[in-house]
Amino acid sequence: MSILIVFATQEGQTANIARFVEDEARQEGHDVTLVDTSEDTTQVSFEGVDKVVLAAPVHERRHPEHFEVFLSSQRSQLEERPTLLLSVSLSAAFPEGLEDAQDYVLEMEMRTGFKPTREALVAGAVRASRYDYFASQVVQHVVLRGRDFDPDAGEHEFTDWEALAAVISGFLRNK
Repeated sequence: MSILIVFATQEGQTANIARFVEDEARQEGHDVTLVDTSEDTTQVSFEGVDKVVLAAPVHERRHPEHFEVFLSSQRSQLEERPTLLLSVSLSAAFPEGLEDAQDYVLEMEMRTGFKPTREALVAGAVRASRYDYFASQVVQHVVLRGRDFDPDAGEHEFTDWEALAAVISGFLRNK
């Protein structure tokens, strides 16, 4: 089976997730193509593609614009095959944030007109060393406010790799 993985990343965690998905798919014997939407995506070919995995981070309640443009412009191609959206956010790392994380997906679907076959909310990471002052304040006082994590603790990965592997396997095996 041929799998197309289309992703966007801002601080690197979603790129790590996309490469993890690539490794999982290859281990299951699939042919994989990896595409970063921050690069020129006009050459993306859907010919022979059986399934598509889409992965993008959320910052300030939105997935990256170039990712959403890709979804909008390729909507008809995407709708012709099974798709899995991995929406990566810090909100997904906490039970009380899951409703917000789901809202980010719904808002993206409304903006792009595209609804994936399946969706998974994936916990992201804190990359404090990559934040400017404004971003660090948003993470500390908005995203992580009242949550059981001290953003001054530095870098921290919330992604549950085992759970993600199960989601990927289920999607690839049609479970």
